[in-house]
Amino acid sequence: MINTIPPRSGVAFELKKGQKLKVIDPEGEQVADLYAFNSDNHNEYLSSGRSLDYNESVNFGKSSLLYSNESHVMFEICEDTVEDHDFLLTPCSVDTFIHFYPEEEPVPGCHGNLVNAFREYGIPAHLIGTTFNTFMNVEIAKNGKLSVLPPKSGQGDYTVFEAKMDMIVGLTACSAGESNNFKYKPIQYEII
Repeated sequence: MINTIPPRSGVAFELKKGQKLKVIDPEGEQVADLYAFNSDNHNEYLSSGRSLDYNESVNFGKSSLLYSNESHVMFEICEDTVEDHDFLLTPCSVDTFIHFYPEEEPVPGCHGNLVNAFREYGIPAHLIGTTFNTFMNVEIAKNGKLSVLPPKSGQGDYTVFEAKMDMIVGLTACSAGESNNFKYKPIQYEII
């Protein structure tokens, strides 16, 4: 069954070892922030740093492994029609909006939406770190400057993540204008 996350919102759900999570961009140019915790130990969670270290790359696509802060594999990317994602930038938040979009009314952003979604599992806000920003297009210049560009994902593009442990997963339809070419669209997902 395909589930839809409305624009600028998020959900949390359980994913069992061996199940696959298909994240779909139904309309194109929409980022989905992904974060996860070990179901049995909420002090073990998705780690950008470990994943960058062990993949020896800032690029993630088919066959890439996403690691926990305890160096265990949490996900393997087993299908990917985009192969352009970000694992450097923190999820957008009220503070992000105040910093980057001072003329806009701040919204909870992906961080706030994940906080609300994980609350039902008793997971506190301070444990939510850098998300795997599915479909997010971040360019790194030679001088190190980061630029957020419109996602390369088109209508119907998807990435499939295979769970390597039992997890509680959070997923959003990103709220930051620059990340989504200043349009806010839904994200879909399917547990296979």
